[in-house]
Amino acid sequence: MSNTTIKLPKLLRGRAWVWPDDVNTDIIIPFRFKARTNDPVEMAKYVMYGFDPEFYKKVHKGDIFVAGRNFGGGSSREQAPVAIKYSGVSAVIAESFARIFYRNSFAIGLPALEVPGITKKVSQFDEVEVDMENWAVRTVKDGQVHKATKVPDFLMELVKEGGLVEYYRQHHSFPWEKLEKLPVAR
Repeated sequence: MSNTTIKLPKLLRGRAWVWPDDVNTDIIIPFRFKARTNDPVEMAKYVMYGFDPEFYKKVHKGDIFVAGRNFGGGSSREQAPVAIKYSGVSAVIAESFARIFYRNSFAIGLPALEVPGITKKVSQFDEVEVDMENWAVRTVKDGQVHKATKVPDFLMELVKEGGLVEYYRQHHSFPWEKLEKLPVAR
């Protein structure tokens, strides 16, 4: 195994796929397909199957999801963000996320940015940019910058390195191990 890691570029740019509120994990990848395989490339063939069984043929490497509230709700299956990532989607921007989907996204290195009101700013196939350094989204058509909800630095490090496994391979530790230890109350 190589010691190299797949680091995300500082700027992600792609066309937007706009999704509504409450897109759950059964829409992202129905259980009947998730249960067939653990191969992430195979899982990617079923991403967004609940909306469009042919989606995997239409998505381009670097495309970006823009979604409404509660993206990734439902079951806690990690396969949902994995299928999205391996379909070629470079980031997910949503007005809000289901907490476990959000956590799983960081763990596998899929940038997940919370930007309230973003679906009112982006239309299907608009070009958007994700600034990984400033955790912000720019709508290319009007140049407006939309700040995402801030996340802790250790989560930023984790996602930039490609996720938990890649981070550990590169650093032989986890990012939270660098956090200052708080005194234990006695």
